[in-house]
Amino acid sequence: MAELLKHPKIMKNAKEELNNVVGRNKNVEKSHISRLPYLGAILKETLRLNPVGPLLASRCPSSSCNVRGYVIPKGAQVFVNAWAIQRDPKYWDNPLEFQPERFLQGTTNKADFIGNDFRYIPFGSGRRRCVGIPLAERMVPYALASLLHLFEWRIPEGEEIDLSDKFGIVLKKNTPLHAIPFPRLSDPSLYV
Repeated sequence: MAELLKHPKIMKNAKEELNNVVGRNKNVEKSHISRLPYLGAILKETLRLNPVGPLLASRCPSSSCNVRGYVIPKGAQVFVNAWAIQRDPKYWDNPLEFQPERFLQGTTNKADFIGNDFRYIPFGSGRRRCVGIPLAERMVPYALASLLHLFEWRIPEGEEIDLSDKFGIVLKKNTPLHAIPFPRLSDPSLYV
């Protein structure tokens, strides 16, 4: 929501997609989600810039090994910095800009949450990838689509949106987002 409020044109595009797929006279349903590619791209871009866990679960090699010229001793604790990888200009054009369209075109349109594309690993990869992937794939798009479809969102007067991060085991915003919802649809029964 913070990224969308900071980028009103992207929010407008998402609402247009919702209007075209869902319409303005009914609620978002599970069957609509697969027909909302722009919304999916917004989620992927959000997780690219703001992965929930910036450092993936640690690994510990059972024997010493050499990775690209670096010797990693047996028993060393190794952390993968997903936050840095997903912002690396070697892999991403304009890596610090919020651009959901990057997931609708070219090679990144195939990026998924499973961890097959090592440039995009918000949930890790392999056997130790996050068990919350089904939640991210099913519930988060549905919740976001519903919130965007039902409400207009504004920040309180005089407040600014701060997108800076506070590092920890999980990534949080330095300043929590305060957003005020206003009914968007004219049929009050849609809000029951």
